[in-house]
Amino acid sequence: MEAFSSAVAVLTAMITPAVLISACGALILSTSTRLGRVVDRVRMLIDRFEEVTKTQEEEGVELFEERRSVIFNQLDKLTTRTRLLQRCMRVFYLSLGVFVATSVAIGLVAAAGRPSYAWLPVTLGLAGACGLFYGSVLLIRESFLAQEALNAEMDFIWKLGRALAPPDLRQTRSPHFNPLTLRRKL
Repeated sequence: MEAFSSAVAVLTAMITPAVLISACGALILSTSTRLGRVVDRVRMLIDRFEEVTKTQEEEGVELFEERRSVIFNQLDKLTTRTRLLQRCMRVFYLSLGVFVATSVAIGLVAAAGRPSYAWLPVTLGLAGACGLFYGSVLLIRESFLAQEALNAEMDFIWKLGRALAPPDLRQTRSPHFNPLTLRRKL
């Protein structure tokens, strides 16, 4: 009965890293999706820049310099976001590997019957948890950059809308309504 109890204890201990392995997998999947969307956005902005440049040469474009500036600023933010997301992916993959090693170490320490090596799976588990924490901090930083980029783009769209909208449409807005200042107050 004692052997069965210790086998159950070992298997129970090995389940904890498995749950963290699952968490790593979910973070890897969502981060990979975010990275793909950022890359798609970069490609779209490059196409838009080429289109704006060609149109400027042919007939002139309203707010051309500002459009170009907005696109360059967006590309700068997207480059930073891409690098952060790539770092997140590396950290999450490393954490995943460490959690798998933790699970293996728990089994090996139990199979060897050497409780003096119990520090190894504990150390690996803590290292993996630190990796998850660091990756999460990077994702928080990246989400702030995403919000900053979105706000800058929306500010430009409102400015462009005010410049291009017909006068009767511009007057349909309340004189007190200013989305640029409203956003900052929230």
